[in-house]
Amino acid sequence: MERTFLMVKPDGVQRCLVGEVIRRLESKGFTLVGLKMLGVSKELAEAHYDVHKERPFFPGLIQFITSGPVVAMVWEGEGVIASARKIIGATNPLSAEPGTIRGDYGVTVGRNLIHGSDAPETAQNEISLWFKPEELVSWQPALTTWLYE
Repeated sequence: MERTFLMVKPDGVQRCLVGEVIRRLESKGFTLVGLKMLGVSKELAEAHYDVHKERPFFPGLIQFITSGPVVAMVWEGEGVIASARKIIGATNPLSAEPGTIRGDYGVTVGRNLIHGSDAPETAQNEISLWFKPEELVSWQPALTTWLYE
């Protein structure tokens, strides 16, 4: 089974959208295997967004992601990375399709509510950055046989 990392950003937490994010992924049939709310240190934020360190928006991004609590999650399921990206929607909420999280709730690219891993390698790196192995629970929901052949 594939795993992905998702994070409800400070704007999503402040707007009380954590439950909606979880509902959408659970309704799709994915399994939540890791969940925690935390304040993000500057060091963790810089490590997470390292690929953007040379971009002009990097300082503002770090300031934003450390401005309030986030909810970090690990989800599991077949095709969960690509599917979660579709559920999340385009990075710019103005381009995101209605029915996606960003399309339904986002307003600006700087406050786009949620982060999701974009590839298996990225997911693996982000999961190990945010979670210790013992913080993840491997389990199989009873509905699994109704989802997969």
